[in-house]
Parts: sequence; structure tokens; C-alpha cells
Amino acid sequence: FLYTMPAPTAAEKEELAVAYAALILHDDNLPITAENIQTILSTANVKVQAYWPKLIAKILDGKPRSQIDDIILGGGSVGAVAAPAGGAAPAGGSAPAAGSAPAAAAAPAKPESESEESEGDMGFGLFD
Repeated sequence: FLYTMPAPTAAEKEELAVAYAALILHDDNLPITAENIQTILSTANVKVQAYWPKLIAKILDGKPRSQIDDIILGGGSVGAVAAPAGGAAPAGGSAPAAGSAPAAAAAPAKPESESEESEGDMGFGLFD
């Protein structure tokens, strides 16, 4: 069985074009502004709704280069962006107030290991 993807909608094509323009600007170490995005799109003869360049520029405005790298390399997933943001503490210093977020994020992992331990405490195992 061969599954074929449906053709992208006009809005999806526009969003992709604007995302590529932002990637080009980022790769060339240029500011990601609505004007710069629009310049690239115009040069490529790509027409998009006026809100797309403004939206992408606003999303990425003020973000450090490293965070934009995380978004790109993480495939845009929220976890890839959120994990580095809260866990970085200065060397030799105390963790910032936002440093409590990794502790909260680590908490859900703890019950998993506890549940594995509790299974071991039941007096039987897979190969007993």
C-alpha cells in the first residue's frame, strides 16, 4: 500500500516560504525582521499574505541565536527549546530562579523509576 500525501494548501506553502526565508537570514547572521523576510520573498518572486513575515519576525524577535539554533535543530519541538532554556546555570554560581523548572521537569521521571523499583519489590521477576 502506497500512501501519498495530499498537496499542501496555499497557507502551508506560504508558511514554508516564510520559514525558509527566516532560515536563510539566520544562516547568514542577518536580523530576522519582517522587512528582511519580505526582501528575500520578493527576490524569489514568492507572494505571501502580509501577516506571515510579521508573524515569524515577531516570534523570533529578541531570541538569542542559540535559542533559534535549538528551534531549528530540534525540529521546532517545544521540548527542544524548553530544556536548554531553564537548565543553564552560570559556572560556579547558584542556579537562577528559573532553575527550579528543571527540577520540576525531572520529577515526572522519578515516579517511573520508583514504579520499576516497586515492581522489583513484589517478590518476583521476569526470570524467577
